[in-house]
Amino acid sequence: MIIVKTKEEIELMRQSALVVSKTLGMLATEVKEGVTTMQLDKLAEDFIRAQGALPGFLGLYDCPSTLLCSVNEAVVHGLPTDKPLQNGDIVSIDCGALMNGFYGDHAYTFEIGDVNPETKKLIEVTKESLYVGIRAFKAGNRVGDVGFAIQQHCEAHGYGVVRELVGHGLGRKMHEDPEMPNYGRRGRGKKFVEGMVVAIEPMINGGTHRVKQLKDGWTIVTQDGKPSVHFEHDIALVDGKPEILSTFAYVHKALGITSNEEDEFRKEALVL
Repeated sequence: MIIVKTKEEIELMRQSALVVSKTLGMLATEVKEGVTTMQLDKLAEDFIRAQGALPGFLGLYDCPSTLLCSVNEAVVHGLPTDKPLQNGDIVSIDCGALMNGFYGDHAYTFEIGDVNPETKKLIEVTKESLYVGIRAFKAGNRVGDVGFAIQQHCEAHGYGVVRELVGHGLGRKMHEDPEMPNYGRRGRGKKFVEGMVVAIEPMINGGTHRVKQLKDGWTIVTQDGKPSVHFEHDIALVDGKPEILSTFAYVHKALGITSNEEDEFRKEALVL
């Protein structure tokens, strides 16, 4: 059952989402060659708590960490390790926060040093697909419309769209209805309703869509060893249109990236 949020609850969710956004922005300058994902995990936990929030992942489903850090062929759910990041790596950092009784949950894929052109293209297309999917999250559409849009965009470039892992509804629980696959058929699935909030999160592989789980019971990797990219935003359906509650603006500011990609999904300009 889809749990509809009031306007007041959506504003509380925006605060939770922005805790995660600011955390990713803080991490943006720390993600570099020689740093371990365990070090990033500690920084993130301290930062989230300093904002008056709780790490959303830590302890959830027995998760042992604040961040999930997926390097190169890791798709999602990568546990932090003491292995230093290397030049040419990519790392998807997925982060959650619990504040005012609501969760924020989103993710960004970072580049370490000189990343090869093929992987850069995968990052670009996956990020584009996130906004393609968000545009389909509107009144009158259904879950399949978002999945179809993401799938079409990514498969047109020859990439694999992961099937086993999906986006989800978001609220007082980290995972609510509906599930939001990154593949699907137009007009299928649950109908979008005013006031619902979802996490849309394309997980796109450079080769096959097939994945496997490592022995740690968490990390999901591509079967062919090719890189995978993950981006995620929290979005509310307001006045029949998608409104982004999270933002990559803090990451972009830290990395010197100029972007207007989120502007069409905001009623008011974001003030950092």
